[in-house]
Amino acid sequence: MLHGYRCGRPAYSGDLADLYDVGADRLLKLPRDAADNDLMVREQHALRTLAERGDPRWLPYVPRLVDSFTHRDADTGAERRITVLGTATGLHSLVEVRRAYPDGLDGRDVAWMWRRLLVALGLTHRAGLVHGAVLPSHVLIDPDAHGLVLVDWCFSTAPGGRVPAMVPDHDTWYPPEVPDRGPCGPGTDIFMATRCMTWLLNRDAPRRLLDFARGCRQRFLRARPDDAWLLLRELDEVLHRLYGPRTFRPFTLNP
Repeated sequence: MLHGYRCGRPAYSGDLADLYDVGADRLLKLPRDAADNDLMVREQHALRTLAERGDPRWLPYVPRLVDSFTHRDADTGAERRITVLGTATGLHSLVEVRRAYPDGLDGRDVAWMWRRLLVALGLTHRAGLVHGAVLPSHVLIDPDAHGLVLVDWCFSTAPGGRVPAMVPDHDTWYPPEVPDRGPCGPGTDIFMATRCMTWLLNRDAPRRLLDFARGCRQRFLRARPDDAWLLLRELDEVLHRLYGPRTFRPFTLNP
């Protein structure tokens, strides 16, 4: 038992923490190393900020902070910061999506994921935050309802701050300002989100869509778009020219 929560075996293992299903659609997030407490605090701060400043219409695009507390290990005496998150069911990471479609997706399927990821970033940036780790394992989708949740806020910071750490084995996913320890901004997230989307596309992706993506991945932060809401409108224009009026296109992870 941890603070009244009963934990069994981990349901998931993240970059720096194990997550336990504690019932009532909640996950308890326990860092494996107390040295990562500062990153856990960052996530707690980010989720509180989003809940306080975010537009309620878009809050389902991010996890809900249910509880947070400190636990002292009885054997080592180490204190670890623990978070309890409200969860949605039926979610799958973009890693699972790519695994199900190793040859990539049709641009029309990537389109709804791209649009919803930009909504999540629009919410984030308007709240005065940079996510700092928009990676395939942190973008979860609901295939049936075309929902999306952006998770793992442990690497978040304010615009102009520095991303505190990089997820191991993902060096090539980051824009230059992150490994260079330079100031980040909304364009940092936009760069990484675009990388996620182009990674999902198949070889037949329309040139117009790839040109749009290229503009979002300029080398220098100051050259990239920095308004996700405006970028969403621009993406919608590109998609309309390519595919016509939006229609619901069923998506499954069992092709």
